[in-house]
Amino acid sequence: MTTPLGIASDHAGLELKRVLIAELEKRGIALRDFGTTTGEACDYPDFAHAVGGAIATGEIERAILVCGTGVGMSIAANRHAAVRAVVCSEALSARMSRQHNDANVLCIGARIVDAGTALDIVGAFLGTAFEGGRHAGRVAKINLR
Repeated sequence: MTTPLGIASDHAGLELKRVLIAELEKRGIALRDFGTTTGEACDYPDFAHAVGGAIATGEIERAILVCGTGVGMSIAANRHAAVRAVVCSEALSARMSRQHNDANVLCIGARIVDAGTALDIVGAFLGTAFEGGRHAGRVAKINLR
């Protein structure tokens, strides 16, 4: 990646986001944190839209979003044409979403997976490239024109 990795959470995902940030920083990965920074109740779409906007402008290429289940973040993020957000609860889906779907936003549910599993999912997502080829045509058909 040539841009920082975006990361954001709502209040439900804050603690897991902090774990992920600590590990990603240890790995030397540049991050841009879009919030939240407190445990106060907040609205997940605000953070998903901030990330979606940053992807649309090229400020970031990929991101990780964390909420209670990952579902709300993915729904909101996928409203942006430049976003292909996936919810993953295990590493195989994260790997395949990159290889076959060129997913650029990983959504994780802090109430669904533990920190160790989340780290495995993130590792698979960040460590896998898009295969292109026959998959590129399919990805091109995702956005309605």
